[in-house]
Amino acid sequence: MTVTIVGSQLGDEGKGGAVDLYGEPADVVVRYQGGDNAGHTVVFDDEEYKLSLLPSGVVRGKVGVIGNGCVVNPETLFDELDALRERGLEPTVRIAERAHVIFPYHQILDGIEEDDKDDPIGTTGRGIGPTYEDKAARCGIRVGDLLDPDALRDRLTYVVPKKRTTVEEFYETKTDDAFDVDHLFETYRAYGDRLAEEGMTVDCGSYLGERIEDGDEVMLEGAQGTIIDVDHGTYPYVTSSNPTAGAACTGSGLGPGVIGAGEIIGVVKAYTTRVGNGGMPTEIAGVEGQTPGYEGGANTSEEDEKLATYIRDEGGEYGTVTGRPRRVGWLDMPMLRHAARVSSFTGIVVGHIDVLSGLDEVRVGHSYQLDGREMETVPPTTSGWERCSVNFRQFDGWPDVDWSVVARDGYEAIPENARTYLEYIQAELDTSIYAVGVGPAREDTVIVEDPYK
Repeated sequence: MTVTIVGSQLGDEGKGGAVDLYGEPADVVVRYQGGDNAGHTVVFDDEEYKLSLLPSGVVRGKVGVIGNGCVVNPETLFDELDALRERGLEPTVRIAERAHVIFPYHQILDGIEEDDKDDPIGTTGRGIGPTYEDKAARCGIRVGDLLDPDALRDRLTYVVPKKRTTVEEFYETKTDDAFDVDHLFETYRAYGDRLAEEGMTVDCGSYLGERIEDGDEVMLEGAQGTIIDVDHGTYPYVTSSNPTAGAACTGSGLGPGVIGAGEIIGVVKAYTTRVGNGGMPTEIAGVEGQTPGYEGGANTSEEDEKLATYIRDEGGEYGTVTGRPRRVGWLDMPMLRHAARVSSFTGIVVGHIDVLSGLDEVRVGHSYQLDGREMETVPPTTSGWERCSVNFRQFDGWPDVDWSVVARDGYEAIPENARTYLEYIQAELDTSIYAVGVGPAREDTVIVEDPYK
């Protein structure tokens, strides 16, 4: 069977922890979209591992597959592999030959294009968007091309002069080796040689299909979150791929009948965070350079500034890849209802309940108010979403307790007010809670249901 893990908010929900939690019975863990902008942290044997491209399961000895829906930076791939090996791990990784490759010119264009925008999106600058642009424009270079020197040179000879002309003539910027065909050919042919020597490349759909036929359990993990999905998110403040469950099919080569017959688990952070620009109706206090209209506290109360900083620091809300402080807001229920519908969640994992402990009051954005009417889901346009005001509900806070004891003793050991909060979420989404995260480590989890049973 398959278990698919989907972020239900703006990314940074703790998907790596959910994959780690439910990955033990899995034989294969698959990344189905995104690139090395997808930071996730896994704690194993009291060791913390920060990954941006490799699937989380490789830390625990699972076969990690980077699917055809991903874009792959070979430098990041081998850096992460080598770093894990230096720490005594022996990860097994397979890369889809249909996955597209990130080149240095993609990264340079990413930065130039972001700087050129009147209203920057806040990308990580890692070339993800430009690589997906080339994929859609049918001038991309795929992992399989790195294994064929003639094909690689032909494709570089076609695309690189166009990129060089764009940078030099349109953006009036000097170019370097990132736009030199011979240099790129030698560098990426060497990556192709290493991929071949280590037997890492596969026909992803066939490979996964055979594993399932052999009785293996397959887990699929999305990067980022629903509200930055290029189709279903707050466009244009979105990523360049589809983190939602439908992309588990297109990004892996497994059909919808296979994915739909399994479990689809939405990961929910007990509050809302965002890195980068764009609307965030339940935001408590802004972050300089990211929150639209934010002026360094001048338009926010001191109390809200302290509250946002407290949650950010308690939750470690700083980007795994960029280190940027995340914007912090209350839980946004319209956002979650939208995510649950788009991906057909069969269950949810709610994390970071412990971060909110000690507050006198916890708030939830229950619905929006837009143009005189109440809305329980996200408007289809970003301009509409940014005009929404929020109808809040208040919940009594819960005390800070020994969360390791709670994890050991189970759901009923969660403080009563926190359970009231959790049961509100469950009722609003009409979806069962499968687990509750009460700390950073895998053992800091209250397991309610096992998706494999």
